Amino acid sequence: MKRILTIQDISCFGKCSLTIALPILSAMGIETAILPTAVLSTHTMFKGFTFKDISDQLKPITEHWAKEGIGFDAIYTGYLGTEEEIDTVTEIVERFKGDDTLIFIDPVMGDHGRLYSAITESYAKKNASLCSIADICVPNITEAASFTGLPYKEEYTEDYIKEMLLRLAAMGTRQPVITGVSLSAGKIGAMGYDSAAGEFFSYQNDKVPASYHGTGDVFSSVLAGAFVLGKERAQALKIASDFTALTIEETVKNAQDPRFGVAFEAALPALGRMLE
Repeated sequence: MKRILTIQDISCFGKCSLTIALPILSAMGIETAILPTAVLSTHTMFKGFTFKDISDQLKPITEHWAKEGIGFDAIYTGYLGTEEEIDTVTEIVERFKGDDTLIFIDPVMGDHGRLYSAITESYAKKNASLCSIADICVPNITEAASFTGLPYKEEYTEDYIKEMLLRLAAMGTRQPVITGVSLSAGKIGAMGYDSAAGEFFSYQNDKVPASYHGTGDVFSSVLAGAFVLGKERAQALKIASDFTALTIEETVKNAQDPRFGVAFEAALPALGRMLE
């Protein structure tokens, strides 16, 4: 059985980060270890949420793992709150990275053309350095624009996305993948670049006319899992994109407060079939 370590915060209610990554990766048949960076009462779309930073526990936990001889087939990171946290996670990646350990980075820091309010230019540069040691880094267009220095565009061509991918690869990422890419009307998906093979790859499916909190975490978790399981790159994109679209469809059918997140649980049986 493959084993993955995922490093993210955990919200006790409101599906995102670890409460999405852990059940999805487990459902994919991957042993999943978690390293929580913070504990929140809810995710940040709720007002008055509580927040407890536990990043001071990252080193003691991983030191214990090292003493026990615990290793991982992959390390998958999500949102990291501070530059110091990125430094710590970089050290953890370097400590546990073996010859065949897949490093998968989701550099969560913005969307829709804007970086999140707490993200500074210094933080963005530090996050780019983390992506530079990744086998796979999955920024959206906003994050990719920040990393590459290209202007953010709402309307763009395939060549624009390819230029971003080439610049991300030049930074060091072996297989950068840009998410939320629409290459034709009514379609959405992702495009990547395999720097070793010098080949682009992509997948587009029908865009579901709805948006919910947590879908980015769903996509990244499934994509990370698919790569860990050895799926071919285009197939991995297809599985992650199709499953994410299915979770949105399930959420539309079972309407509730949008803050509660995407109804990925209802789609989990289909995920197993997609992996066959």
